Amino acid sequence: MIKVSNLVKSFGDIKAVRGISFEVRDGEITGLLGPNGAGKTTTLRMLYSLLPPDEGEICIDGLDPTRDAMAIKRTLGVVPDSRGLYVRMSARENIEYYGRLHGMSSGDIEARIAELVTTLDMRDFIDRRTEGFSQGQRVKVAIARAMVHNPQTVLLDEPSNGLDVMSTRALRRYILDLKERGHSIVLSTHIMQEVAALCDRIVIIAGGRIAADGSAAELLQQSGCSTLEDAFVSLIGSEEGLLA
Repeated sequence: MIKVSNLVKSFGDIKAVRGISFEVRDGEITGLLGPNGAGKTTTLRMLYSLLPPDEGEICIDGLDPTRDAMAIKRTLGVVPDSRGLYVRMSARENIEYYGRLHGMSSGDIEARIAELVTTLDMRDFIDRRTEGFSQGQRVKVAIARAMVHNPQTVLLDEPSNGLDVMSTRALRRYILDLKERGHSIVLSTHIMQEVAALCDRIVIIAGGRIAADGSAAELLQQSGCSTLEDAFVSLIGSEEGLLA
């Protein structure tokens, strides 16, 4: 579970995050939506202790990233927007490396990789170097690497960006399976179909602040709109904000 209270982050004169508060519950998928530059990625980076907040509090599974950075990394699974694979390593070696960073034994890593290869359908490329991988293959390796230590809380920054239809469907099935197994999941995305298909709750960020927070049905009712896309535009205040 994640609890965020009055989170603030600035970069010089730029106020990227301005007092954000929300909760992410176990067994739920929480969508993090907002136009470009709204503060979504900055918020995620503070959650996984890459950036320290200027103000506010974060509690993830009982831990504070500002004081318990190493412990937070053990409880979190993070798929960043950049993916960041080591291209000279095979897919298996990328995953093994992260397993060792988490202090897993060789036997546990091997068993976990075998499970993830089956779940994510990685048999055809698990022992190939990741250089030259398709976007779908890169995302699968990034997810397997993030999940090798079976973390309770999962942060996904636009994981389906650039994926084809079949890869997107497989990814959505995997995310729903994580939810069914009681994981706490944050999904940052721009794709409204993904939000409608996956998210139990939606947190909309605009200008570094929370513009709306609730279920899809609640946001539709609040905005008076019939589609999530129209509700999103209405709740952030202007259609031009989508292009900021």
